[in-house]
Amino acid sequence: MIALSLAEVASAVDGRLVAADPDARVTGSVEFDSRKVGPGGLFVAFPGEKVDGHDYAAGAVAAGAVAVLGTRAVPGVPMVLVDDALAAMACLARAVVDRLPGLTVIGVTGSSGKTTTKDLMGQLTVRLGPTVAPPGTFNNELGHPYTVMQAGPETRYLVLEKSARGVGHVRYLCEIAPPRISVVLNVGVAHIGEFGSVETIALAKGELVEALPADGLAVLNADDPLVDGMATRTPARVVRYGEAAHADVRAVDVALDDRGRPSYTLVTPEGRAPVRLGLTGRHQVSNTLAAAAVARELGMPLADLAVALGELGLVSTRRMDVFERPDGVTVIDDSYNANPASMAVALRALAGMGGQGRTLAVLGYMAELGAFEREGHQQVGRLAAELGVDRLLVVGEAAAPIHDGATAVSDWGGSSVLLTDQAAAVEVLRGELRPGDVVLVKGSRYRTWEVADALRAAAGNEAAS
Repeated sequence: MIALSLAEVASAVDGRLVAADPDARVTGSVEFDSRKVGPGGLFVAFPGEKVDGHDYAAGAVAAGAVAVLGTRAVPGVPMVLVDDALAAMACLARAVVDRLPGLTVIGVTGSSGKTTTKDLMGQLTVRLGPTVAPPGTFNNELGHPYTVMQAGPETRYLVLEKSARGVGHVRYLCEIAPPRISVVLNVGVAHIGEFGSVETIALAKGELVEALPADGLAVLNADDPLVDGMATRTPARVVRYGEAAHADVRAVDVALDDRGRPSYTLVTPEGRAPVRLGLTGRHQVSNTLAAAAVARELGMPLADLAVALGELGLVSTRRMDVFERPDGVTVIDDSYNANPASMAVALRALAGMGGQGRTLAVLGYMAELGAFEREGHQQVGRLAAELGVDRLLVVGEAAAPIHDGATAVSDWGGSSVLLTDQAAAVEVLRGELRPGDVVLVKGSRYRTWEVADALRAAAGNEAAS
């Protein structure tokens, strides 16, 4: 973060200094976890029913914090008092952005693929200048301003993932860090239980391009009609990416190798170049095209861009993380989260990797689908069967419609079993896996990753024996 005096902090957040030197300067990071506070930092204390950050205020100051941003005074602790600590963080983040005129803010949104694409963009923009694009998912009202405040005077590019649970959420995040470049990936049924309809999701995601200035840039997925149509909602210049013929940055001659890694010819107004990705899954074609469109607009030459795309790797964990065990079993750990669209992407990647052995999918519950919950799970099961997945392990009663959808496909030559929990799935895999098999593990955040961890631990034990 840029250095600010406590007086400047108080002014930015409409706060009041208590027992604090207005000339003292915040030179370190802004943290809401007291364990991460260091010399020169600012600790943000959030009140809570079980844990109250104010109880850790004195410890944060002892660790080097200049002051504590909070909602009530703590004896002996220099404070910046505010009515709402979360709103204050947003105001402070905006103050940081306003003091960085050389900063280009890049916003990314979509129903799926946001974190991966943000990570890919960060790997490209860092080749052009200092970049802030933290790994992981920091895309809500807390994580967003926290990420913004990591930018400093030397930062040229700030790549931000913007999520929404309803109309107005993306707009609010854009007020914290107004984008110069807005990237919309797709519109799907993720979180449809909170939005109510796909049309409402599109309305919410499109707020990212509405926030652009006239001299900004909207990067839109030409392969998604709802995203393509957002061109009418922005005053900014529009660049399209995808495999559609009208895309400005597009891929042709897409092919997959036996590990599911795509190659394609990158086509831009400047010419063509071959690209061979080290990432697994055909969906990475679209993700890398979005990142390529941004890097091209920022000045990366075509030849350099093609090379850089081939060198992209995974940053965030449990997203299409492919590893091979000593026993010849390949595991796709995509267990971070799941929705029908990302399930479909992962299942297609699995089907594309099936070679000498069988394809197995361990699938868990998908959250936040509302009235679409049963149908969404059934669609995933049907797709698994239609793709010819050999063995389906469905974990948990809530995910049972996946099993129902698969077994309803009459000409499917595979099999499905409904299991009670992750431990049961691990036990089945231990008894069934053999060399050449490929296993996909995916589900929402309901401990599905325990299956992937067990498979990884087994691989480590075999390697050590």
